[in-house]
Amino acid sequence: MKPGIHPSYGPVVFRDKAADFAFLTRSTLTSERTVEWEDGNTYPVVDVEISSASHPFYTGTARVLDTAGRVERFERRYGSREGR
Repeated sequence: MKPGIHPSYGPVVFRDKAADFAFLTRSTLTSERTVEWEDGNTYPVVDVEISSASHPFYTGTARVLDTAGRVERFERRYGSREGR
């Protein structure tokens, strides 16, 4: 890697306030706000709107869309192309 052209890469805490969940990882993101982590050290914290703790796919609350029902409803409303 060329020196001086890459952002600094260090530990950052990502916090999902909706799920009251946080994890420590390494990233190039940084923040002025800090948080004291479980190990007693202070790290920059980045608040996120959604994470694996609150995303419907990962929590098992995802809904399956009924695409066949939508097509049938569309055809009832506007007619099908077969009759043309």
